[in-house]
Amino acid sequence: MLSAAVAILLGFIILIWSADLFVAGAASIARNLGMSPIIIGLTIVSLGTSAPEVLVSLTAALADAGQLAIGNAIGSNIANVALVFGATILVAPLMVHARSVKKEVPALLVITFGVWALIWDGVLSRVDGLIMIGVLVFMLYHLVRTQAYDEELATEASGEPMPDLTPMRAWLTFLLGLALLIASSKVLVWGAVRAAGELGVSELVIGLTVVAIGTSLPELAATIACAMRGHTEIALGNIIGSNTFNLLAVMSIPGVVTPQVLDPHVGTRDYPIMVALTVILAIAIVVSRARTKSSPGHAYLGRFVGTLLVSCYGLYYYLLHITL
Repeated sequence: MLSAAVAILLGFIILIWSADLFVAGAASIARNLGMSPIIIGLTIVSLGTSAPEVLVSLTAALADAGQLAIGNAIGSNIANVALVFGATILVAPLMVHARSVKKEVPALLVITFGVWALIWDGVLSRVDGLIMIGVLVFMLYHLVRTQAYDEELATEASGEPMPDLTPMRAWLTFLLGLALLIASSKVLVWGAVRAAGELGVSELVIGLTVVAIGTSLPELAATIACAMRGHTEIALGNIIGSNTFNLLAVMSIPGVVTPQVLDPHVGTRDYPIMVALTVILAIAIVVSRARTKSSPGHAYLGRFVGTLLVSCYGLYYYLLHITL
């Protein structure tokens, strides 16, 4: 068990560090090629921060541990909404912009229910995975076309630090980050699979808990930092973007590599809870929007909602415990 714990810990540390290297290198390469900062932020930086989840999912699928990858995707989404976003608005209550109320949150709801419909039969097939990836590609294309010229988003994004490395250093940083991402994901998956075996629990549960928490830590740090600096749109955008990517990319990979018969708990416990938390967040935003008179169209989320979400996360872990 000690070797599994050490592998998981080292895997997480190197995974998070290498993701930063990967993003810095890729963003600097794009900047050196003349790409605008807002496009870099919307594509390379956004996708790069999800690189750990993608590599873990792909490695797990190739190692015949697809349930671990599926648990990671669902568990990360539960953690993002209930723990990461809940903790963020406990620290710094924030105003949700009208754009998120009208477009981004509804889009996440549609995707959440859409993926649920695809896996309703208890199987994540290759066709399901390809449909999910196709939707992601379309959304990225639409995002770049419609939001690259959004002045409000550009203003907030410009406040975020953008890496600026020389061409040689950018490529070395990018390649080193990629190599370490691959290596650390292999170490992490090996440790997670071994821990599941030694603890006598399923790979799904390890993915829902240990792996999900570890891969959600960067989102927690980034979201709290954005909220405390006043970049509220980016704070919520981190959660929505991460959850969308987890559903359409991280969860689809195991199905594309090898069709997966889902653990029964996915359909009866974990995915419904993820849906419920997403709906709770949407309802809180809608109710708050109706009560926010000073900024029409906006919504203010305070510590009551944060307490509710974090409490729900604690209850979910209790449910996991009694249904193992």
